[in-house]
Amino acid sequence: MKTLSDDIVNFLERQGFSIVSTLDANGRIHCSAKGIVGIEKKGKVFLIDLYKAETFKNLQRNPTISITSIDEHLFMGYTLKGTAKIVDRDRIKSHIIKAWEERVIQRISKRVIKSIKDYKKSGHHPEAKFPHPEYLIEIDVEDIVDLAPTHLKKIPQ
Repeated sequence: MKTLSDDIVNFLERQGFSIVSTLDANGRIHCSAKGIVGIEKKGKVFLIDLYKAETFKNLQRNPTISITSIDEHLFMGYTLKGTAKIVDRDRIKSHIIKAWEERVIQRISKRVIKSIKDYKKSGHHPEAKFPHPEYLIEIDVEDIVDLAPTHLKKIPQ
């Protein structure tokens, strides 16, 4: 496993979701949006999946996975490549479920605050209708790709 720097951990924790890429039965890339619910500096990332659909089927066949997060305003991002393990719903630890619930509440709160700031009246809060998580994806990070353009990357000192 690759150790994740504080910068990477902090960056990923600020993102609302990440794009998860898996390989389908024909070796083609399948992408979907998933929420990060935990990160360990030693190189583990935990994602909640609300549906047992394509990502689930793909991971059952092939545990190869990557997650990509970007911040268009900072013009930076990361792709973490690795191997995934599926954790069944009944084996997800309670602190992970609690972290997911807190993230959902934060997303709804941000949406409400933004609507108020923009003077928009909206009762549309898709997160409030999320089903309970179906399973957890536990990723062992094997490679890290810094997506920032070379001229914007921090110079190690």
